[in-house]
Amino acid sequence: MQMAKLTSGYSLLAIVAATLAAGLAEVWLRPAPPFLYTPLLASALALLFAFFVYERDRSAERRHEEDMQRSAALQFSTIEALALAIDARDRASQSQVRREQRHAAALARAFGMPDDEIEGVRIAALLHDIGKLAVPDHILSKPGALTDDERTRMRTHAAAGAGIIASVPFPYPVASLIGSHHERWDGSGYPAGLRGADIPLGARILSVVDYFAAITSDRPFNRAMPVAEAINVLWQEAGNALDPDVVARYVDLLPALREVDDEVRRAAGLAEHQPGAAWQSGATAGRGEPGSLLDDIGVANQELCGLYEIAATMGTSIGVTDSMSVIASKLDRLVSFSTCALFVYDTPNGVARCRFAIGAGQQALINVTVRDGQGLIGTAIVSGLCAIDGDPAVDPATARSGVAEAGLKSALVCPLTIGGAVTGALALYHTTPGYFTDAHRQLVLRIAGQVAAVINNAVLFEQTREDSVTDPLTGLPNTRFLFSHAGRELARAARLNTSVTLLLMDLDNLKAINDSFGHQAGNRAICGVAAVLRGAIRPYDVCVRYGGDEFIVLLSDCGLDQAEAKRLELQGAVEAIPFSVGEMMRVRLAISAGAAVFPVDGDTYDALLQVADSRMYEDKAARKRVKSARPTTSA
Repeated sequence: MQMAKLTSGYSLLAIVAATLAAGLAEVWLRPAPPFLYTPLLASALALLFAFFVYERDRSAERRHEEDMQRSAALQFSTIEALALAIDARDRASQSQVRREQRHAAALARAFGMPDDEIEGVRIAALLHDIGKLAVPDHILSKPGALTDDERTRMRTHAAAGAGIIASVPFPYPVASLIGSHHERWDGSGYPAGLRGADIPLGARILSVVDYFAAITSDRPFNRAMPVAEAINVLWQEAGNALDPDVVARYVDLLPALREVDDEVRRAAGLAEHQPGAAWQSGATAGRGEPGSLLDDIGVANQELCGLYEIAATMGTSIGVTDSMSVIASKLDRLVSFSTCALFVYDTPNGVARCRFAIGAGQQALINVTVRDGQGLIGTAIVSGLCAIDGDPAVDPATARSGVAEAGLKSALVCPLTIGGAVTGALALYHTTPGYFTDAHRQLVLRIAGQVAAVINNAVLFEQTREDSVTDPLTGLPNTRFLFSHAGRELARAARLNTSVTLLLMDLDNLKAINDSFGHQAGNRAICGVAAVLRGAIRPYDVCVRYGGDEFIVLLSDCGLDQAEAKRLELQGAVEAIPFSVGEMMRVRLAISAGAAVFPVDGDTYDALLQVADSRMYEDKAARKRVKSARPTTSA
């Protein structure tokens, strides 16, 4: 239309010029009476006036069109900025949003869609998730599976987005594409349950592009999938969730589109996304730049997700290792590290011990002990402050553990505190010298409170569990542990057709020791016997303090002959204990013992215990160990 108006303007100018030229030629070639010149000149002047009036109106129209274009561009830029800010909540950067726009527009072009509809697809690719403004953050950020109510709430975002965009007078279809981008080819999608070709083509294009972007990007609910694996998933969903023709066309276009993505990334100076890269780029980019600010929104949401996931472990009954495995996997999304280690602080002894490590050199770090003030870890625990950028290879606390062989070159150590008391330290290591920044330190400090609470709960859980199955005097397992362990062992033996021996032992003359030398001496005798019995059995066998002066030993894969040999061995080991009372008096300790073998003597724990108890008293009588209240002593 603009070209037509421009052509008509030039046509009018040509008519004026031609008229003047014809008149002047007529005057020049054939002189005419003066009264003929007046109409000619009047006509020429009228035509010139009309041309100038037209040009004035045309200039005003051009200015109006330029103003409208600027207004439209401003409107779109405003909407685009808002959409990018919304979308940045669950994306690493705006580059992913731009990539979806490019892919969707290229796919629409490949299907021969008109230019205005292609523009609609491009805008819808930008705005398709704007309806998530109506979804609470705790649902968007939830790492695990959604409940039915949460899933229903999440599904409102497509219709909500269409409702928001419907009020914007776009000159091309956008709202219908946004409202339909979660419809499925098989008709099981939402919000309207459209099927097949009833779904607008632009919406089917958005579904494929958005699906691929979702499974190849880190999100709160999944880790990024390799491209080759993601393409296989697209083919699996073709005919189910996705239009098969759109999937086929998109897979054909992907190699060329990815080359364009790489060129755009190189031009923007962006590196491939790695765990923690979003935070690092946000920490080093120029503050206040639009891209940096959008990345900060994404990073802030990732931090929220990390805190949410770490806090979620607080309500579960899991130990230190399980808790730290969860924490390390979530933390790696925020701060990239080569090794993560947890040191738990023993306040009375002033020693921190590594209870967990994952990554390079993890075996060298496990059980490393660090005293107060020793190296980065000891300093962080004593001062309560983060220590950053030390070299683990020369750190007095870790150099001897073999971390140098693991190639770790930089460290960030953050103390963990509960109620103002330091309970341990979280240590992150990296193979790059000087890797950790102040931004990393601030982030880990914010997370440290959650980590400290989770680990404190895990330590208490383990301690409670240990106390519930451990005899406080001897440190041996107690009868509660024995009941569950014996049940498992007997079931295993029945399944594998093997034997299990139960040895019941009683410390002779403990009452005489208590009466003559006091209960403290009796407790020492019990502990001495417990130590000997524990040291005389195989690592996978179990010795339990059954109660008072009685012990039970459970021997796996042990038949009757082996049981008798082990009974005599244990009795001899106890009699060899150099047990002294006072400075000069020695007391000879002895035990009576009886054995019962599964399944010969019984096929249940109670049956075996009854047989072993009877044989123990037979042994006591046969050995003639029943003596007077005062035990035999020697100087």
